[in-house]
Amino acid sequence: MIAQTDLAGSFILPGTSKTVNRMGYGAMQLAGPGVWGPPRDVDTAIAVLREAVESGVNHTDTSDYYGPHVTNQIIKQALHPYPHGLVIVTKLGARRGADKSWIPALSRQELIDGVHDNLRNLGLDTLDVVNLRVGGFTEPSEGSIEEPLTVLVELKRQGLIRHIGVSNITPKQFAEAQSITEIVCVQNFYNVAQRKDDGFIDDLAVQGIAYVPFFPLGGFTPLQSSTLNAAAASLQATPMQLALAWLLQRSPNILLIPGTSSLKHLRENLRASTLQIPSEVVANLDSIVGQEKEF
Repeated sequence: MIAQTDLAGSFILPGTSKTVNRMGYGAMQLAGPGVWGPPRDVDTAIAVLREAVESGVNHTDTSDYYGPHVTNQIIKQALHPYPHGLVIVTKLGARRGADKSWIPALSRQELIDGVHDNLRNLGLDTLDVVNLRVGGFTEPSEGSIEEPLTVLVELKRQGLIRHIGVSNITPKQFAEAQSITEIVCVQNFYNVAQRKDDGFIDDLAVQGIAYVPFFPLGGFTPLQSSTLNAAAASLQATPMQLALAWLLQRSPNILLIPGTSSLKHLRENLRASTLQIPSEVVANLDSIVGQEKEF
């Protein structure tokens, strides 16, 4: 077990009493290949979740369309009744087709059904935080998000949701969301090589709003960079540890949710919270964004 340190620190979600450690856990990889069906080893999946929480992780990211239903059912099996202080963040806005495709699900009834699916499979009466996921697979798309967001606001009034976040959005859509309801977090595609949200992150930090990068290690195509590899070797760390540590040092409002179904990788990820990166190494890593040919 890897004990959390104070280096990664914690963050209070705005307008809430919820304090989360900045090193969290993403549950997507607990499902089977292609985020479909059960994992090959359910016992290991349960062990990963339990060790994460025992190590100080109190922010778990999930969705009922992972599997579908699988990851939430494993979370419930592993952790219910949930320990005090654990914040489970889920998301709505998609469903899975029988062909394993990812299908937008933003109609009123789909969002209502999605909330109830999450509640049932997690064994909860109220969801801590629900992210409205819009846009494409990794990139936002333009357009108003008022209609689906209004549905979540209604569900919040009903007591089924405590807090609302948004995912895969543009700054303009974020401003629209803020005009409708309080937003506690933004979850967008961002990592040491994908830096389109640099300015957005800084603006959110000023407002005290959490930014949660999805695919912090590259996603289905892991980060590959000779610059990253060399910098990691100089610090006696793995490239993935360095990529996570860079995010933690990038801005105090960044919360990490790296996912894994491996105890070994979980421990490696958690150790990233203890890694301090010298300024000259940070400068080298900042140059990666201009080296797309390496990826």
